[in-house]
Amino acid sequence: MTPEQAISHLERLLEKLPVEIQHWLLDALERLLESDWLDAETWAGIGYVLKIAAETQWDMLKRRRRGAYEVDKWGYDEEFVSLILPVIGFLFERYWRVEMSGFRHIANQGRTLLVSNHSGVLPMDGAMIAYGIREHHPAHRLVRALVADWFPTLPFISSMMNKAGQVTAHPDNGRRLLQEDELVLVFPEGYKGVGKLFRDRYKLARFGRGGYVRMALETQAPIVPVSVVGAEETYPLLTDLKPVARMIGFPYFPITPFFPWLGPLGFVPIPSKWYIDIGEPIDTRQYDPQLAGNPIFVSELSDLVRNKVQEQINARLAQRQSVIFG
Repeated sequence: MTPEQAISHLERLLEKLPVEIQHWLLDALERLLESDWLDAETWAGIGYVLKIAAETQWDMLKRRRRGAYEVDKWGYDEEFVSLILPVIGFLFERYWRVEMSGFRHIANQGRTLLVSNHSGVLPMDGAMIAYGIREHHPAHRLVRALVADWFPTLPFISSMMNKAGQVTAHPDNGRRLLQEDELVLVFPEGYKGVGKLFRDRYKLARFGRGGYVRMALETQAPIVPVSVVGAEETYPLLTDLKPVARMIGFPYFPITPFFPWLGPLGFVPIPSKWYIDIGEPIDTRQYDPQLAGNPIFVSELSDLVRNKVQEQINARLAQRQSVIFG
């Protein structure tokens, strides 16, 4: 393909995108051309830094292959996290430009259960919440997310998530983590959240069977509602090919405006503007722990949490003026 053909192809692709995204891409390209990023000396400096970084990382990888690294009893690997943190940080700070509020509602220490909505086809919302709290909360706390039991069936992905501090979603795991005064994150919508059609965006699905409520009651951990706005637009899900999903063992098979039509480029998420709002905690110490065995009470408390998350979403949507610019 000649340069002229490549430019013509890109122009045709650009015309298919929403006008708002076209403007954002053109503005970003204009700012790039006006910056120092195309200067030869700038790239020479970047090359030197990358060379030193690559040598350092290679030495570390050789050491890790010999088994010379440590993990905690849940599999968390701080050194591994330091490797992927720049990528997550780029997505948080630059690509999705996440604004996070309400850190004061998370104590500097002690057990806490974060309950968030789930969306985006690929579950990047958990990574953004964890990064934001690690980097911007005064206590820089580690978030232990309970992930759906489908992920442990995937080679490499399961190991990576485990090393990043994620734990298989099971009431026993959640209970133990809270008893150890950890900061635990759950997504009660489960697959129904990340596999939600674009027309149903920001409408919360049912919050499971209340397992997270029982965990909080039994351990007397405060429940903190968390809402994420912006993730719904990263991969607009037009339809879900359930027969294909069942055939390959996935919970859903997404069809978006870009996937599978653009091949690998279809995996590039839209650079929507994200907001993560942390709400006021619900103090479960006001309730008798034995109420965890009362299904009616558990259901009512779960509905209360769900309504609070939905209210936070609605409040943020009412303020938002643009999907891309916020």
